[in-house]
Amino acid sequence: MNDPLLRVRDLKVHFPLAPAWPWQTAGALRAVDGVDLDLDSGRTLGLVGESGCGKSTLARALTGLAPVSAGRIELDGRALGGERAAAARRLRRDVQMIFQDPLASLDPRMTVGQIVAEPLRHLRREWSRAERGRRVRAMLEEVGLSAHHINRYPHEFSGGQCQRIGIARALVVEPRVLICDEPVSALDVSIQARILELLARLRDRFGIALLFIAHDLAVVRQISDAVAVMYLGRLVERGPAATLFDAPAHPYTRALASAVPRPDPAGERSRRRIRLHGELPSPADPPSGCVFRTRCPWAQADCASQVPRLREHGPDRRVACHHAEAIAAGEIVAA
Repeated sequence: MNDPLLRVRDLKVHFPLAPAWPWQTAGALRAVDGVDLDLDSGRTLGLVGESGCGKSTLARALTGLAPVSAGRIELDGRALGGERAAAARRLRRDVQMIFQDPLASLDPRMTVGQIVAEPLRHLRREWSRAERGRRVRAMLEEVGLSAHHINRYPHEFSGGQCQRIGIARALVVEPRVLICDEPVSALDVSIQARILELLARLRDRFGIALLFIAHDLAVVRQISDAVAVMYLGRLVERGPAATLFDAPAHPYTRALASAVPRPDPAGERSRRRIRLHGELPSPADPPSGCVFRTRCPWAQADCASQVPRLREHGPDRRVACHHAEAIAAGEIVAA
């Protein structure tokens, strides 16, 4: 079995918090608290979870936009972070990002040509100006835009077209990993489908690895080969997309899957919703033991004292739950 292209081990991103009073000790906001990920070339890993669970912070840590408190990030066996400037530039060129708001991520003072060419000036310095120009025009054509758009400004384009410009900017340096931070959440449903088709086509064409972050489980299932579920800075379940959604094992994944609408009217009427009570706890003061226990309908006494680790739960499945098997067998009844 080949080693993964991107390997993340025990990644932590903690932000220090100043104490409210001089006699109190300083705390930390645990945005990402020990995450393990593997991502292969030509594959898509979906990352899901509610707002505030740490998905975007994880994405920014992988691209160097957020400080890493602990853990290790490896790209093709080489550790990211702490390299000399030239080596860091080569490695960072291999990991690019698409942002959630397509228009806000583009500089309104720059033309489309300047926006797409900007990464080349910093990360492909060995290319001539003519080579960069050819690459920009070719990439615009690749994402479904015309080279005639090169001198226009972002405000002259629709939201979907702006996201295509953002995709072109990310891919123009020929990265190996593309991190998509909710790239379709700000777009209309019909435009979402086209962007998803474009990303899938570009993934297959260039053999890049995608980390696709989203709230919409239906969108994640459409594009992902595998899915990781995140809650309060930790992964609670990971496995193949079809298996994970058809037979979720972790209580949190069960709740997320139960909220996905079904196209079958009869199935929709018979769908059993799992409602989570209470608010997402603060990452500055997470619950002891299992971080999901305060909202889990199946929580038991040992959930408060023992931190569950990701462990095997069938082929290619990992679940961080003490009682996943008992819940699946109906031995523990929801409260």
